[in-house]
Amino acid sequence: MASEHALKLGVAAGAAGLMALSIAADVLSATPEPRRIVVCGLLALAPASLLWQCLRRLAPLTPRMEAANGLAGAAAPALEEGLLALEARLEHAPIALFRIDHASGDGAVIPLNASARRLLAPGRAIAPQELHQLLAAQPTGQRRLVSFDTERGAERALVAVSALTLQGSAHRLAALMPVESELEAEALNAWRELVQVLTHEIMNSLTPVASLSRTACGLLDEASGQLPQDIHADLDTALDAIARRAASLVDFVSSYRSLSTVPQAQPQRVLLEELFERLKALLEPQWQDRLTFSVEPASLEVMIDPGQLEQALINLLKNAAEAATQAQVSARLSRGGRLRIEVSDNGPGVPDALVTHIFTPFFSTRKQGRGIGLAMVRHLVHANGGTVRYARAVGAGARFILTF
Repeated sequence: MASEHALKLGVAAGAAGLMALSIAADVLSATPEPRRIVVCGLLALAPASLLWQCLRRLAPLTPRMEAANGLAGAAAPALEEGLLALEARLEHAPIALFRIDHASGDGAVIPLNASARRLLAPGRAIAPQELHQLLAAQPTGQRRLVSFDTERGAERALVAVSALTLQGSAHRLAALMPVESELEAEALNAWRELVQVLTHEIMNSLTPVASLSRTACGLLDEASGQLPQDIHADLDTALDAIARRAASLVDFVSSYRSLSTVPQAQPQRVLLEELFERLKALLEPQWQDRLTFSVEPASLEVMIDPGQLEQALINLLKNAAEAATQAQVSARLSRGGRLRIEVSDNGPGVPDALVTHIFTPFFSTRKQGRGIGLAMVRHLVHANGGTVRYARAVGAGARFILTF
């Protein structure tokens, strides 16, 4: 604005100066006297001075205008670089982004980044079209917890849908954040704290009962000659039952205490082929050549606590041995470079109604079961940064997938 105003003043001053010079020339050509020459010179001095001031104003503005143009030119690559960086971040964001297109009339759901495309790729969502319908049906401006089926089992995610207008067109954007691992970790911590409190309180009550029952048995033996034989026999039977039951409960509660006292994982580089060979040698007497192991490639390694991974696999294979005659353990790299260990058998599998409960502490379908085996598997796997799922078997049998 300042440069435009100075330019206008300069043009006006130049025009006034030219007019004054023209008048002075006409006067001088008519009467070239010295007095009139001085007067004409004074008349031309004022517009010339104004023109000079305007030119001085324009002089410092010119470099600044050129500098501004230069900055604008230099900012263009920086702006383009920033847009590319933002696009890269959105492409690799851990949240799956979808655009819900209602212009086509069918509410098409279009993936916008790599996380969304992986979710719809083979091996993840079993029914992508159902997931599309689930996202399209979500209300705008609200967050909800949804569940959808994958080959690894049911997964829960937090979905939020927002509306926006771009270039005059209305759009809906859905963001899907997987929270299954976080929810499992929180549930596991809650169960571990509950078990710790329960076992502590129960043990505090059982220990004196067991001790007093043993003391009472000793006192009864000392007073055996002072009591009638039938009363002595009844008391001895009752105290022995109390002592035995208290000892059994102490042993029962102690087994659950292991859920809350698992030591911190000590990861180290482990060659899976060697770990599987140790497991095969340990379990071979029980399975009698009906248990197979495979690793692809043979040089596959993982950073993990070997003892805790072995214990998790032993628990899974122990459960399989009670219901199946054959079992397989395989390890390979899945999409994204994650380790996938699969344990499958040819048994009856797990009924659909019980799938959501099998990893819960205290839950068991066997009469003598304590419901600690699979709960310990989940605890050990999570302690090493992994997840464990019960997956639908292709044929008969059960299939567990451990992912690290």
